[in-house]
Amino acid sequence: MVGGATQRRSNQMALLQPRYGRDRRSVCWRTRDATATMRRMLPALVRAALRRGNAALLFVVMSMAQCAFAQAAIAAPTSATGHQASRDLEALLVSRPDDFRAVLAARRQHRLQVLLAEPVAAEGGRVTLRRSRLGDARQYFYPASTVKLGAAVAALLELQRLSREQGEAITLDASWRAGPRFAGDPEDPPWIRVADDLRAMLIVSDNPPYNRCFELLSQKGLNDTLWRAGLASARMWHRLSEARTIEEHRVTRQFAIQHGDTSLSIAAREAGAKLDNEGFDELLVGTSHLRGEQRIEQPMSFAEKNAIALEDLQDLLAMVVRPDIDLGKRGFPELSVTSRAFLIEQLGAYPRESPSPKYDEKQHPDAQCKFLLPGLRRVVRADSLRVYAKIGQAYGFAIENSYVENIATGRGFFVAAVIYVNADGCVGDDRYDYESVADPFFAVLGEVLARAVFDAD
Repeated sequence: MVGGATQRRSNQMALLQPRYGRDRRSVCWRTRDATATMRRMLPALVRAALRRGNAALLFVVMSMAQCAFAQAAIAAPTSATGHQASRDLEALLVSRPDDFRAVLAARRQHRLQVLLAEPVAAEGGRVTLRRSRLGDARQYFYPASTVKLGAAVAALLELQRLSREQGEAITLDASWRAGPRFAGDPEDPPWIRVADDLRAMLIVSDNPPYNRCFELLSQKGLNDTLWRAGLASARMWHRLSEARTIEEHRVTRQFAIQHGDTSLSIAAREAGAKLDNEGFDELLVGTSHLRGEQRIEQPMSFAEKNAIALEDLQDLLAMVVRPDIDLGKRGFPELSVTSRAFLIEQLGAYPRESPSPKYDEKQHPDAQCKFLLPGLRRVVRADSLRVYAKIGQAYGFAIENSYVENIATGRGFFVAAVIYVNADGCVGDDRYDYESVADPFFAVLGEVLARAVFDAD
């Protein structure tokens, strides 16, 4: 985060540093003891504050957490300067030939990209990211459900705006619904609690909540919010799992919100954005595709599909979970403490931890929406590990976007990665190689990167 917020973080860190002297390694080891407990307690503290609706407690908790995050970035011995060289990701992967040889040999066909970002201390008390890359940043990938984080942020910001406009707070306890517009829409859709809807979208990646955010925001509203944050590559064209024309995605359904005695109706509207995917290469994917039941013996065009550069996707997550990091972009400074805490809690939660909706652990295992998790747990004990993630999987693309933290040491790193796994070449037939190729790839990637970053301690 830049501007006044960066200065506040700097002031907080300056207040802490004199207690530990000037030696950076001394700061590191003493700060770990002081902040590891804070990070272990953070999810429980946030849940308690949200459950009680205690805004003051929540503000204190989040302020302490942000300070602890920033202090850890300065204190960690491998994060002493922002000028260290990037890591050689290819060398790291080549070191595990049995696991990565086949993928690396066909990296272009797999549309392989890996982006590692490590928080490092920079001049003036700032925290920045040291990035290491593998793959072609311009090669298109379909972001699938990873875009849901952007929709959640934009929806919460819109609720904040509506609260100011109405003169009454519209909180996560409000309910919302989208009215009928297209053929087949239910005439009287149910009311859904906002917190439950967003939780289902972020924890188990349900699609309908994303579409309700789309109706609230409109195509234009969603894109404008992401662009204002500095995510210039974002192109949000459409709803998810709704077979609509491009023209239909440029209009919204009527939308309604209820909160206590407050009722708000938003009329259906046309609010399209000016979009193109010309900043990406290789927009034709596969060798054939399905259109309904018909197989078309041509690649599928993604020229009018959702898109975002991998670095912007990673920055979106960083803007939410680590607002102390200076990305050189505006971010979401107006996002309230309550909204940010809620988002962080859901991004870090396992399905079994969801209070509502409830999820069965056998049907929704911990790694369902955290692809790196199996490999990370080979390096870090489960009780010392927290992964804040939003993954995606569609059309043969599998995408991981996560912030991984060892709460015992205070070290953390961001990983954004994409791999395309569609051996038969047909897009839309749901015969992809997620279990045989993508899942093992992400598991070993998580292990390799965790050993490279955490073992440096």
